[in-house]
Amino acid sequence: MSAVRVKICGLKSPQDLAAAADAGAAYVGFVFFPKSPRNISIEQAAALALEAPVGLCKVALTVNADDASLDALTAAVPLDMLQLHGSESPERVAAVKARYGLPVMKAIGVADAGDLPQIDLYAQVADQLLIDAKPPKDADLPGGNGLAFDWRLLAGRKYWQRPWMLAGGLTPENVAEAIRMTGARQVDVSSGVEAAPGQKDAALISSFTTAALSAVGT
Repeated sequence: MSAVRVKICGLKSPQDLAAAADAGAAYVGFVFFPKSPRNISIEQAAALALEAPVGLCKVALTVNADDASLDALTAAVPLDMLQLHGSESPERVAAVKARYGLPVMKAIGVADAGDLPQIDLYAQVADQLLIDAKPPKDADLPGGNGLAFDWRLLAGRKYWQRPWMLAGGLTPENVAEAIRMTGARQVDVSSGVEAAPGQKDAALISSFTTAALSAVGT
């Protein structure tokens, strides 16, 4: 089986960054969404990004951000990827990719089989796909809610023409099962490695990454 790559999202401090890097994460995510307990400023993100080890992919999570916001973000923070986690259309995804010259990851919420065609649609324009649990209708956050979806929806699929990442309700305890059930080769975690909302726990980051990297596909 190919190696599993881990993304630790919602980092806020140098300690968080060090814990993710030390654990062997391939990606780290910075959240730019005011309602999130993981939200950080452009200045904070810039400082963290400059401390990131070479080879660690730095991802900015934005939600329906306009060009002015993305202009300011990309001008100040040395990023490797933009993650669009709102209701951005395929046309908007393509426009962002063209404007900024960075790989774009599009998050797609899944609750049932009726949501799966959206994955094929966005696979035509995004560089990567993040398959997440669809948030409840009254949720304040588009992700990071600690909710999982029925992984059986992805079992046995031939998958999509782009690299994809599994997210939603993953924890150190269930990530290996999720990988075995879905065949995911990339996983994303945020609330599942926190001691409290927005407060990353280094031990949980280490446990999660160890479990993901040691998972055996079936």
